[in-house]
Amino acid sequence: MKKVLVLCTGNSCRSQIAEGYLRYFAGDKAEIYSAGIETHGVNPKAIEIMKRDGIDISRHTSNNIDEYTAIDFDYVITVCDHAKENCPYFPSGAVKLHHNFPDPAKAKGSDEEVMETFREVREMVRKYAQNFINKNLNNKNVSN
Repeated sequence: MKKVLVLCTGNSCRSQIAEGYLRYFAGDKAEIYSAGIETHGVNPKAIEIMKRDGIDISRHTSNNIDEYTAIDFDYVITVCDHAKENCPYFPSGAVKLHHNFPDPAKAKGSDEEVMETFREVREMVRKYAQNFINKNLNNKNVSN
């Protein structure tokens, strides 16, 4: 079974959303983990926006990358530039992939405007996760 790590700065929003979708799309084809260079706790708005799409991430935990150094990952996906630049060396043959998603936690405005930003980022991550699974675990080439 393939092992996939999603890495972000604080493991609170983008990586949590990605973990949720990757688990959903991968089913039993992969073990999905997420971590951060730091841990900031799972953002309640990330939990809410995923709930609106029928995916429960309320039991996810915010984990530090150091917790996973013994796991031989097949893929490491960084979802922000800061994590890519500060990603520790993994002594494995993991394929490293990167996509810099906007940080919805930095959104400004009314509650409605902030949640709209979370929804937009969620949709970007959903499409990325679905394409990743189709391309790498289902052996299908799917375009964006």
